[in-house]
Amino acid sequence: MDISEVAKRSGLATSTLRFYEEKGLIRSIGRRAQRRVFDLRVLDQLAIIALGRAAGFSLHEIGGMLHADGKTHIDRQALMAKAEEIDRSIKQMKAVRDGLRHAADCPEKSHLDCPTFRRLMRAANAGEIRPLLEKVSRA
Repeated sequence: MDISEVAKRSGLATSTLRFYEEKGLIRSIGRRAQRRVFDLRVLDQLAIIALGRAAGFSLHEIGGMLHADGKTHIDRQALMAKAEEIDRSIKQMKAVRDGLRHAADCPEKSHLDCPTFRRLMRAANAGEIRPLLEKVSRA
């Protein structure tokens, strides 16, 4: 397939494909009239890149999963570590969400009169907002 066909099938811009090739994530198998030509396996490689990016892996990390011969080596430990990282992010974002909801629903006329909001402000100033937000979200 030439680069325009790969772009059409993958939904990626040709510039993205050239960038991925430059980074060593995919490889063309030659040229036809100045256009890069790719093996059909490139579509699987692009799908793995898309999955990796969606999971938050860097292109460098994804590159370690894709070998020059077109085969993949997916590190299961790296997948587990990424899943645990995502779990921590979800917990943190839930705590932030709960803190925002508390501030939005606070019965005090002024947020400055709310003891919970005041604790959040002090924690933010001290750089300790995450643990406090987690405590608020459990309350």
